[in-house]
Amino acid sequence: MIITPKTRGFICTTAHPDGCAANVQSQIDYVKSQPALPDSPKKVLVIGASTGYGLASRIVPAFGGGAATIGVFFEKPGTEKKTGSAGWYNSVAFEKAANDAGLYAKSFNGDAFSNEMKDEVIATIKEDLGEVDCIVYSLASPRRTDPVTGETYKSVLKPVGAPYSQKNLNTDTGEVNSVTIEPAEGDEIENTVKVMGGEDWELWLSALKEAGVLADGFTTVAYSYIGPELTFPIYTNGTIGKAKEHLEESAARMNEEFGGGIAFVSVNKALVTQASSAIPVVPLYISLLYKVMKEAGNHEGCIEQIQRLFAGHLASGGDPGLDEKGRIRIDDWEMGKEVQDAVHEAWDKVTTENLSELSDFSGYKREFLRLFGFGLEGVDYEAETDPERPLPSGK
Repeated sequence: MIITPKTRGFICTTAHPDGCAANVQSQIDYVKSQPALPDSPKKVLVIGASTGYGLASRIVPAFGGGAATIGVFFEKPGTEKKTGSAGWYNSVAFEKAANDAGLYAKSFNGDAFSNEMKDEVIATIKEDLGEVDCIVYSLASPRRTDPVTGETYKSVLKPVGAPYSQKNLNTDTGEVNSVTIEPAEGDEIENTVKVMGGEDWELWLSALKEAGVLADGFTTVAYSYIGPELTFPIYTNGTIGKAKEHLEESAARMNEEFGGGIAFVSVNKALVTQASSAIPVVPLYISLLYKVMKEAGNHEGCIEQIQRLFAGHLASGGDPGLDEKGRIRIDDWEMGKEVQDAVHEAWDKVTTENLSELSDFSGYKREFLRLFGFGLEGVDYEAETDPERPLPSGK
């Protein structure tokens, strides 16, 4: 079939397998252009491995350090008449590239929150690798079923305590408008923490420990975001922020259990991802941020961020470089004073009429489509292509 982008709000309902492959290859090429990681983990498990930061977290240790990788995700394969999800095609492309390079790579598609998935992954680790020395937790899901109680929880993107009104960007129309979001009610905060907090991260580490597949000196990292004060009500001080607080508490508990210095939370930069596109206010902030950072020459995408995470913190063979709260900060360039001052100045001025002048909304839209394999150089989008692409590992 000939595959074209079909967007609706913050999602694209189609994905291009050849474009996704080109996107993955461009990230691999970037990593291979960088110095080899000096003290890279060699057996890496990535939970939430198919897009964005999770995908980059497979690519960097594999092609920067020769690591064997196992990826876990929940994606949709393509059929004869319908495209699969971008994450599916990304994973197919990554596995093929890894195999071609002589690197071990296996993927598991299913519910990462379930005990069954944990058991299946652990069995493969035992059989194929013996142990893992780095576990990256990068799940982004709107819901989670507790594997013990069977109860399903749903997360919400809401402020806490009071309504939040702020400028917003309609990414369909390019209109700068305003949005008011009512605060969380009832159990919405607790439910969001159950989905997006650190409970499942801890369950994974407990299961790996019990199975005896954690290498001596292993590390584990989960991803978070803080951002500027203008987004605090919807993010840092909102329901998501409460979940991220729990994530940090989980890291502290695991460090206490395992003897310290193994569990880290990495605070990453704001980027165009499927998750960030769903958060009100954030797309306008990202559009302004991209323009400022590109002009300053310090803009990074997912792959550059994770390359810097591994090279400077996880695979440096020394001090992981933590802030006063024990977190890794690779959002440091975003949160620099000059960058934030410039973004805030543009924020006060931005309107629908001057959006293209003050922001990089065109870049935002290009990055959004690239997430789904569209707009990549060297891809013939007018040609017929097969949407059915099986995983080489067959999992």
